[in-house]
Amino acid sequence: MELVAVKTKFQVVIPQSIRKRARLDVGDLLEAAFEHGKITFTPKTVIDRHLAEGMEDLAQGRTHGPYESASEAISPLEQRVARRNRKLRKRK
Repeated sequence: MELVAVKTKFQVVIPQSIRKRARLDVGDLLEAAFEHGKITFTPKTVIDRHLAEGMEDLAQGRTHGPYESASEAISPLEQRVARRNRKLRKRK
């Protein structure tokens, strides 16, 4: 166990041995929490909201397909784009 000091702006330096084990790098995000008398930092990854929504749809089983080919998968996307473009033209 390594000791760290709280600096004047409440900053702490994570010791190199712990940074390496946690595979932390400059700019990484950590979630800070206080539970049961302990401060914990958990590495986090921020993802785009739309990607998160898509992952939630996938987890809930809201998916399309399966498709037999790439062109079969692209066809519904092209149809959605065409509908969207028609709606946008109507608004003008």
